[in-house]
Amino acid sequence: VQLVESGGGLVQPGRSLRLSCAASGYTYSRSMYCMGWFRQAPGKEREGVAAIDSDGETSYADSVKGRFTISQDNAKNTQYLQMNSLKPEDTAMYYCAATYDYCSGSFNYWGQGTRVSVAS
Repeated sequence: VQLVESGGGLVQPGRSLRLSCAASGYTYSRSMYCMGWFRQAPGKEREGVAAIDSDGETSYADSVKGRFTISQDNAKNTQYLQMNSLKPEDTAMYYCAATYDYCSGSFNYWGQGTRVSVAS
């Protein structure tokens, strides 16, 4: 399984970015799976940002609720993270991850990350 993120960059506060995660070797046809986005800011621990499971159920960290939206396009084997109203505290390396387990479990597959910087 290979996950490749894209879409990061430098953006001003209040603006938007959409991250993409292209998956190869990962099948969405399994009865159970979860794909998620995590981030790690400098000097901080990695935290979960959003996840979507095989039932289409989504979950979000409190800090991004109402601003970020996770989605997936099974035909393209790609998941997305739409980030609106970005804040400086959203600055971090963003990673996509996948598992054939519940979203509450461990993620087995990780991308290399894409950097998001929010600054004026």
